[in-house]
Amino acid sequence: MPDAPATPSAPEERPPCPPFTRETALRKVQAAEDAWNTRDPRRVAQAYTHDSAWRNRDVFVRGREEIVAFLTRKWERERDYALRKSLWSFDGNRIAVRFQYEWHDARGRWWRSHGNEMWEFDEHGLMRRREASINDVAIREADRRILGPRPASERGIDIPLE
Repeated sequence: MPDAPATPSAPEERPPCPPFTRETALRKVQAAEDAWNTRDPRRVAQAYTHDSAWRNRDVFVRGREEIVAFLTRKWERERDYALRKSLWSFDGNRIAVRFQYEWHDARGRWWRSHGNEMWEFDEHGLMRRREASINDVAIREADRRILGPRPASERGIDIPLE
């Protein structure tokens, strides 16, 4: 009996997939926030194409393995990282977000990082391009307002400018 022909593996899907509506763009942003708040580099990397291209501040990253290495270094340096993202705009297969996250360094100094990201997705909902511009502002520990992953009761609430 001849061998059955090999069936191509199904492409990875990461719904919602483009083109985005306001509702699906909001779901995509919340899913990204939830994943990044796990601080699990391998889990986060699964949302990106195998050849995803990033610019994060002044660092350029390509592909999932480089994403994992980058995030591993990031979360070793940025301790107790907690993130909030807000949808800024969307069109077709692109989403723009603004975000803030808080963290402390090895010396115990607290920071709030403010930034904007531009995302581009493939047809399967995997991010193939990410560009992030980020600025860090020193804060007192008493001024922290992002104390961990967003509780369900705060989903959809925008983040303040400052």
